[in-house]
Amino acid sequence: MSDDRLIVALDVPNALQALKLTDQLGDAVSFYKIGLGMLTGGGLALANELIAEHGKRIFLDMKLFDIGATVEAAVRGLAQFDLDFLTVHGDPHVVRAAKEGAAGKDLKILAVTILTSLDRGDLDDGLIRAGDVADLVVERAGRAFAAGADGVIASPQEAALIRALPEAEGRLIVTPGVRPAGAALGDQKRVATPASAIAAGADHIVVGRPVWQAADPRAAAQAIVDELALI
Repeated sequence: MSDDRLIVALDVPNALQALKLTDQLGDAVSFYKIGLGMLTGGGLALANELIAEHGKRIFLDMKLFDIGATVEAAVRGLAQFDLDFLTVHGDPHVVRAAKEGAAGKDLKILAVTILTSLDRGDLDDGLIRAGDVADLVVERAGRAFAAGADGVIASPQEAALIRALPEAEGRLIVTPGVRPAGAALGDQKRVATPASAIAAGADHIVVGRPVWQAADPRAAAQAIVDELALI
């Protein structure tokens, strides 16, 4: 039995491999993330097939960023698909434009705060103002909520801080950077286990490589579902 708090990232090279993986996972997983890397590998067609033929939920992780009019137009086009979540960067002008584009649809706009693969050194390299990473994430989350975001993307370390914000009432927190105990960190730097991420206030966790690189992907996914059942 699946648990839609678990979102499995289909970060494989193309739609054919993704469909093979979803067949392996079967009813153990009900919610999938399709990211930018899959876009040229048939990502939107894959999303449609998983929704229409398999009854799956889809999180389209595009992390859109552009001038407002362009973001609004892009989101309006994507909102024609029966998607659940779409990511944009958390800058207020981007969030406001995305919400305009999604008007009248059930699509939830999730704002990216600071990528979970980044730490303070990376922010310094990018000329991002000084300050503790967690403090900056919480501040960006608050501004995104004020601009109308339905939720935010943040690491498990910041989930509890964001959940404590008054503006976070009724909003979603989705956490990548989740790794089962003993799993390799890969390119993630701010991580936690599935159970601890949910306990910290996340509504959904995103797990990719620890599932699709496992010798038995279905068993790996089921182990996470079983862990979440204890929360």
